[in-house]
Amino acid sequence: WGTVALIDILKEAVLRTGCLNDVSAVAGSGTLPVEVLAERLMLAIYAYGTNTGIRAAAAGGGHGHTEDEIRYVRRRYLTRDTAQAVAIGIANATFAARQQTLWGDGSTAVASDSTHFRSYDQNIFTEWHSRYGGRGILIYWHVERGSMVVHSQTLRASASEVHAMVEGAIRHGTTMKVKGNYVDSHGQSEIGFGITRLLGFDLLPRIKRINKVRLYRPTTVQPEAYPQLAPALTRPIRWDLVEQNYDQMIKYATAIRQGTASTEAILRRFTRSASHPTYQAMLEVGRAQRTIFVARYLRSRELQREITEGLNVVEAFNGANSVIYYGKGGEIASNRQDEQEMTVLCLRILQAALVYVNTLMLQDVLAEHDWTDLLTPEDRRGLTPLFWQHVLPYGEVKLDMTARLSIRTGAPAGSP
Repeated sequence: WGTVALIDILKEAVLRTGCLNDVSAVAGSGTLPVEVLAERLMLAIYAYGTNTGIRAAAAGGGHGHTEDEIRYVRRRYLTRDTAQAVAIGIANATFAARQQTLWGDGSTAVASDSTHFRSYDQNIFTEWHSRYGGRGILIYWHVERGSMVVHSQTLRASASEVHAMVEGAIRHGTTMKVKGNYVDSHGQSEIGFGITRLLGFDLLPRIKRINKVRLYRPTTVQPEAYPQLAPALTRPIRWDLVEQNYDQMIKYATAIRQGTASTEAILRRFTRSASHPTYQAMLEVGRAQRTIFVARYLRSRELQREITEGLNVVEAFNGANSVIYYGKGGEIASNRQDEQEMTVLCLRILQAALVYVNTLMLQDVLAEHDWTDLLTPEDRRGLTPLFWQHVLPYGEVKLDMTARLSIRTGAPAGSP
């Protein structure tokens, strides 16, 4: 295939997945033909996702659409919900297209991490971040082990990452069933362990200075048990507090899962009064769950490798951001929160399209019989669809819907 323009990667993903089919059905296509609407939507997504802007995307004229026409389609059709639906559609198509012999069974765990983006500071959303040493916002990604992004959200620099982790794990919208979430040290806490236990999935952090973590005793009886662990052990779990507030904890967990209350709102309410009995009960559940996790983590080298591999995937995903999101020095050039969210969603769409097309390319190449006996289990385990050396993100934007990539695997080509 040689070098492939980024706009052609997006075009191929759109045509093969049909992820834009429902856009006109929701908003009404008006007088625009479906094909014209799809082209202008792709140009708008490309303009936002690369941060080059609509003016630059329209300047080349290699597609026959003016700046005003693209801006009109952006205002009327490319909403937050539309962009999310497009990203989810590409993710689901990728899951369906994967060959089990190459990629293994479907993943049930995601890795989540934040990325700092510099942004204009004439708004109340932009804040100084001490760890990154600059003003900006955080983009919190959820990426499954096959490098497909399943959720994204914008956060203040001072926001807790616990609620972002929970929201992405339970409200990603894809066909994936999340049973575990890998996070780095700053993404875990006692309350995080408690909430995820109540919601029915595992929090799997990589904890720095794990030798300093205090372990809680399961019961008050046999205080002399576990003599080798005595330096790390502290008081017993207060199971009576958990029992007394069990119904209230389930109510809050149900509200989070059903979307009637956000995790952030509940945590904000609790942190105003840390002595709230339900909050204290959740902390006790979290302490018990973290003690169990630390015991598993220290005992199982396989679990340690699994968490490290998962977090390496999201780190590599963050590395691709600078390749795709190159315009304006990688700075979010808007003070409006809705524009910032649209930028992040379009970047997510481009990332998803890249992983989808790369997946099909790899399956096409490895379908040759010569590769059947050459690939070892270690080779298959090292396969990743997240690479971009063949992608050309720069230059004039030329959108030719008749020029297609010759890929033999995956869904048959269709119309947008």
